[in-house]
Amino acid sequence: MKWLLGITGAVVLLLIAAALVLPLLVDTPHVQGLIAESAAQALGRPVKFASLSIALLPLPAVELRRLEVADDPAFGPAPFLSLETGRLRLRLRPLLVGRVEFGELLLDRPTIALVRRADGRWNVASLGGGAPEARGPARTGRGSGGTGGLPSGAVVSTFGSRLRIERGSVTYTSRAARTAATPWRLEDLDLTVSERGSALAFEGGARLAPGALVARIRDGRLALDGRGLLEAPLSAHVSLDGKDLGGLVAAAAAPTVEVAGALRGTLAVTGTLGSPRAVGDLEVASLRLTHTNAACPEPKRRTLALEGLKVAAAWQNARFTGQPVTARLGGGTITAGITTIHDADMRVRITDLSIRALPVERVLVDFLCRGYAIAGPLDLTGTAAFAAADPRGTLSGAGRLHVGPGRIVGEQALRLADRMLRVGGAVSSLLGADAPARPAASPTEFESITGTYQIANGVVTTRDLVYTSRVMKVAVAGDYALSTGLVNLTLLVSHGRGDVKAVVSGPTASPSIRVLSSSLLRDVDPKRAESGLQELLRRFRRQ
Repeated sequence: MKWLLGITGAVVLLLIAAALVLPLLVDTPHVQGLIAESAAQALGRPVKFASLSIALLPLPAVELRRLEVADDPAFGPAPFLSLETGRLRLRLRPLLVGRVEFGELLLDRPTIALVRRADGRWNVASLGGGAPEARGPARTGRGSGGTGGLPSGAVVSTFGSRLRIERGSVTYTSRAARTAATPWRLEDLDLTVSERGSALAFEGGARLAPGALVARIRDGRLALDGRGLLEAPLSAHVSLDGKDLGGLVAAAAAPTVEVAGALRGTLAVTGTLGSPRAVGDLEVASLRLTHTNAACPEPKRRTLALEGLKVAAAWQNARFTGQPVTARLGGGTITAGITTIHDADMRVRITDLSIRALPVERVLVDFLCRGYAIAGPLDLTGTAAFAAADPRGTLSGAGRLHVGPGRIVGEQALRLADRMLRVGGAVSSLLGADAPARPAASPTEFESITGTYQIANGVVTTRDLVYTSRVMKVAVAGDYALSTGLVNLTLLVSHGRGDVKAVVSGPTASPSIRVLSSSLLRDVDPKRAESGLQELLRRFRRQ
């Protein structure tokens, strides 16, 4: 116990002595000037801090308060980096002989502002003295070219062998024309950067908000070999873990449909710091799409779940590619190649779309509550492209579809499209002496619906859509506008008693119908035929 008390007392005395001697060993004004000058020279930016003090514990260090690194003057007066407290660890052995050497730079809760101008230039491009055209007045600095000249390990070498960022925050602002402010930011940034020969090694993690997507970085390497900061070769492995994608998707595209699901993935990052490339695999076990539709019966709020969503992902030059993207829905499969171009219009392109045995009623009835819904297995191949801000008005593409066997289930389809299938027999009965008191049972079951389609700026056109049932065949040709719901279709109904040709036009909720010709009605006045068909439809609507 005596020995223990003696050792403890000796340690306390040493700490007291160190606290008294340390300020004498460190020339505070000299260190303050050294830090400001060295940091400004390494970064090519003015560096300032409000005060400096010497701390003994946990290790001897210089504490900097209210530190600021200025931004490129071309990007405005706001600081590029600011924080309340920074610590520069002092190496003990050189300190004992009166020489100040730094061992580690610790930045606690820094805020870093990344800004991109309309011409595509970043505010980090001039770090280290690069990009003379964007720096304003000339200043000393090293580096080359217009992409940033930060020398290899400049900050790390100047302030010791390691740089640590704890609980940092990174904001992003785009000043590109026609682009709204982006709310994305990195939070809880923990990053360790150390010098490894001619390169910098780094590892850490951060949380992307909104969206709570956590990224972990390992085996990071940045080779600052004099070619400029943004041209420095980059490599790293990144793992992604997001409990819910809703916030991230909403920030990216502001969709009318809510998106939810947990994301996991791994990416290999290469390229350069200014133009990174990422390749890897992403997976969402259950992607849920939810929207509220007042036209639906209860419940108004509907959810569609895609299972086993997997993406072979790639990112480069503001372009995301999933090739392929696969998912399952109710026993059916979906495969496609998807490319999103992150420009002012946020364009999406879908290639090699292949849908097999998908129960179409899960989408049209259970989720969208479409009045012209059908039920049955859907096979479809095609392509599509649209702008995320207005998918209906900008949708373009082409494809081929096959549905069936199935049945018509949508209310409007039952009132109009399905009833049109028996127009031949019903019209002949209505105009003849044998008109029944009520039409025969509606043949809502069909063997197949097949055809091809073209889409241009939200207008769907078909020339060979064919509906086939046991009692008749209907050939459809014409246009349908997705945004307005207007149709202009020509129907040729082939029945056992003959053919009837008619035009359906106007809004899908209440279209008008005009009979053009009929092999059943050669000896009947066309006006009488139209009148009879309208009366027929009125009867159908009353049922």
